[in-house]
Amino acid sequence: MEPNNIEMVAETLQTNMNFLWVAVAAALVFFMQAGFAMLESGMVRSKNAINVIMKNYTDMCFGALVFWGIGYGLMFGTINGEFGLYGTDTFMVEGEPWDYMVLVYQMMFAATAATIVSGALAERIRFGAYVFVAMIITGFIYPVFGCWVWNDGGWLAEKGFIDFAGSSVVHSVGGWCALAGLIVLGPRLGRFGEDGEVREIGGHNLPLVAFGGMILWFGWFGFNGGSTLSADESIGGILLNTHLAGAAGVVGFVLTRILTGGKLIMTDTVNGGLAGLVGITAGCASMSPSYAIVTGLSAGLICVIASHVCLARKWDDAVGAVAVHGVCGAWGTLAAGMFLEGNLFNVDIILVQLTGIGACFVWTFFTAIAAFQIVSVIIDLRVSTTDEQRGLDFSEHHEVGYPEFQAKLHG
Repeated sequence: MEPNNIEMVAETLQTNMNFLWVAVAAALVFFMQAGFAMLESGMVRSKNAINVIMKNYTDMCFGALVFWGIGYGLMFGTINGEFGLYGTDTFMVEGEPWDYMVLVYQMMFAATAATIVSGALAERIRFGAYVFVAMIITGFIYPVFGCWVWNDGGWLAEKGFIDFAGSSVVHSVGGWCALAGLIVLGPRLGRFGEDGEVREIGGHNLPLVAFGGMILWFGWFGFNGGSTLSADESIGGILLNTHLAGAAGVVGFVLTRILTGGKLIMTDTVNGGLAGLVGITAGCASMSPSYAIVTGLSAGLICVIASHVCLARKWDDAVGAVAVHGVCGAWGTLAAGMFLEGNLFNVDIILVQLTGIGACFVWTFFTAIAAFQIVSVIIDLRVSTTDEQRGLDFSEHHEVGYPEFQAKLHG
């Protein structure tokens, strides 16, 4: 075979391998939607399990159409103007095969950002209101910040901001949107006493929480590994860092609870692992394994502290999304700059990371506050007191998850 033909065959093979790898990774990230549905539904009471699953199922579907029509163009379209704020073309994508592949992959990321909000606001937000908010997140809030970071002309990208797979772009965006919703909606009935007492509202199916956490961990290999957008030798290090950080997040949480005399609660342990995974997402391709462990251990500790702060502020986060995704996403983004392999603790890089973290919070939180307010004009955000007491499965969807034990609701 002629040398030129060999090169053509090798190039074609590499291109096909790239498509295959990103397709597999997209499927793994899609499967994370099932993980979120299991974890979030297990963490709420049985009377709200169907409602949580419905939100996870439908935000992915409504969001996919909105992201195809609007979001992808805002995120990856051609940027006009000096500051690189948003794309102005590539809406309703009709393009080349690789455009379709990237669109599918990014569509899964957009769904993840939205579904983080679902669990945090569980047991009190109207289904229709949530769907409206999810479409705003996937079609506008997530793509605009994503443009700043992942579009070559984005202003943070031009500064050298590091967020390889989305500690800020996906997870902090979802976490800060969740925080905005918590503040606007308020806590669930009975969550806090008049004297400030924190009353536990336990989940109805804790094994489901563990299974959901394991599925999320499994999907994270596609979340981080697929962000290479190519089948190359960097995948091994990315996957190793991802797994080490998740494991270290669990260890960090367990050690923190032991040293502080706290309870080793399984649901919180799962969140410790997710905190480590969120933390490493920004720097999984640019730090050594030892620093990936440091990042994950720290995330486990930070998650515990952030959860206590949320409770002290009476932010009733049903699944710990603000601590796990918002706060640990910010930590992971900072860690990506601090622990950059070959250029550790560079002040200039750290300042860029802090700029991006701040921009993410300001853009996402305040835009989400506005989104909740706008949606409230269209539809009531919160269910009635009676419906909240009865459960959203029956009041919103006219069915229940466990009919043998909830037969009286049919009366």
